Amino acid sequence: MNDDLNIIWGPIRVIFEKHFWFSVIKQIVALAGFDITLLSHLQPMKGNTGASRGEMLTFIDSFIKDMEQERKRQFIIICTEEILRQKPDVLSELNSYLSRLGWVYHESYIIPIDIFDPGELPELPNEAHTDLIKAATRLRDGDLSGAISAACAAIDSVTGKIYSEKELGDIGNASFQERVNKSLRAIDVSNRLNIELTELGWEPNEITQFIKNLEGSINQSAYVMQKLRSKMGDVHGSKPTVKPLVFDSIKWALIIIRLFGHS
Repeated sequence: MNDDLNIIWGPIRVIFEKHFWFSVIKQIVALAGFDITLLSHLQPMKGNTGASRGEMLTFIDSFIKDMEQERKRQFIIICTEEILRQKPDVLSELNSYLSRLGWVYHESYIIPIDIFDPGELPELPNEAHTDLIKAATRLRDGDLSGAISAACAAIDSVTGKIYSEKELGDIGNASFQERVNKSLRAIDVSNRLNIELTELGWEPNEITQFIKNLEGSINQSAYVMQKLRSKMGDVHGSKPTVKPLVFDSIKWALIIIRLFGHS
């Protein structure tokens, strides 16, 4: 993740140099916890003397690359928040730069687009938004347990609402897998898909086979998520096989939640 943070700093640095005065950059990095005394020898350029913004940022670069991961993450997030607080109109430009590197800034989070694109949020139930963002950022930071917990929590928030509205019983007595399946049946997702696919010109036998396989996939995915959530406390260190399963679980959470969105 440290290399990723170094990459993310690049677009933020460009925004600093293009849109902010020397003194304001110093103020912002100071708010982000940078030791401002390290910049005391640098003064704004006047005539042929002093330092340019680029020279000051180059000096800051040399310290950022050696920061510990958590410290660097905090520094970058606070800098970004302050940039957007002072000049909110640069958000689209910043996200244009970040997106070319596979990232996006959304509500104080910098998220890898390949995990989750916040542009999808308006199409999803509001109850799931916060936990989906948490799932993406925790996976980004290598917190596999936190990522799967947040992905499951995003689904829990929506199934909880459906259980209440449809009077499906005590949700506390149902497993995660059961809550997913029962909620999807309660809002009649299969019938809704049947109607939509018929409108697209699919043959009835194709629709039946498709829905059967989709239901099976969701059921199996819910089981995988359920089992991962209950066992992730046993995972320590780098687990190259487990991480893709958590990544895929976030993708399945998005699919399941999108289906709930039809309710």
